[in-house]
Amino acid sequence: MDYAPGISQLAGLLADPGRAAMLWALMDGSARPAGELAVIAGLSASSTSGHLARLSEGGLLAVETRGRNRYYRLAAPEIGVAIEALASASLASHPPRLRAVPVSRTAPPALRQARTCYDHLAGELAVGLFERMTDSGWLVVSQSSVDLSNDGTQAMAQLGIDIEAARRKRRQFACTCPDWSERKPHLGGALGAALLESLLQRGWVETTATSRALRVTPRGQREIVRIAA
Repeated sequence: MDYAPGISQLAGLLADPGRAAMLWALMDGSARPAGELAVIAGLSASSTSGHLARLSEGGLLAVETRGRNRYYRLAAPEIGVAIEALASASLASHPPRLRAVPVSRTAPPALRQARTCYDHLAGELAVGLFERMTDSGWLVVSQSSVDLSNDGTQAMAQLGIDIEAARRKRRQFACTCPDWSERKPHLGGALGAALLESLLQRGWVETTATSRALRVTPRGQREIVRIAA
């Protein structure tokens, strides 16, 4: 039971709707000032300050000082993965009559198509890529453990991904991450982050200014469907 106290503490930090709203707003990997997070969560400045202090002390948020302003971001990629997993679990725990509601009626279309899950790709686009990479034998999946086959290593390298650099990261190389809108897994870990970075650098997807939704460019629409096809 060594992990029980940590789980309880994490659950307590996430239980407040205001804190959950602020954490969700940071799922795009951005750093935001307290004032902006207060507006997002619908809280007063003093209440927001207290919540941000608790989240920082609890290890969920990191603080950056920029001039006179303090900016908050998720402290680690694993926190983003955990929040995405909880969002997926919350849908799965709904009563059957609610689970039967089509995803198209429960998720905004832009987020459903493609979005960031902290630092990797999520949504329909990510789930489709994960399925094709698995079916083609690029990915070797065992429960939540994921690794690359020889063919997958070569194919990822052709996409401009530095596999060795991804393996040297101080985090899990690759893993399945539950997708809350599609209710299927997408690719997480350092490899998932490197894949998203490659798509961004190639101009196949673009970030949007107002949310963590990603825009698939016309070139991306042509090229991404060819990956592991």
